[in-house]
Amino acid sequence: MTSQGIKDGAPVLLVADVEAAANYYRDQLGFRYDQLWGDPPGFCILWRGPVGLMLSRMDDPAHIVPHRTVSDGLWDAYFWVDDARAMHKELESRGAAIEYPPTAKPYGCLEFAVRDLDGYTLAFGQEL
Repeated sequence: MTSQGIKDGAPVLLVADVEAAANYYRDQLGFRYDQLWGDPPGFCILWRGPVGLMLSRMDDPAHIVPHRTVSDGLWDAYFWVDDARAMHKELESRGAAIEYPPTAKPYGCLEFAVRDLDGYTLAFGQEL
């Protein structure tokens, strides 16, 4: 049996308000989107460069469970970047909610994290 590679992927985050979340990702985190699906919007695909992120609306807030609420310090999505300090500076200037600044981690990454409107933590790391 031959092994098949994975071509691409995108995390899916459950959110209370797809339009508000999509606009936060666009305005504060530098993602882009072309369309919101549904009325009211129930789904959106965002892009930053070649990397995707999906948002899906949940009517019941109990279904929105950021990982940090069950495991302290755990992220909901992790993105590798070329320059963590430059990315941090950009997102900070956009008004993103910075959870922690660029920090050298024992696993060989310089990373920082942001928090979104639904409490999700997204980390951005640069291999050292």
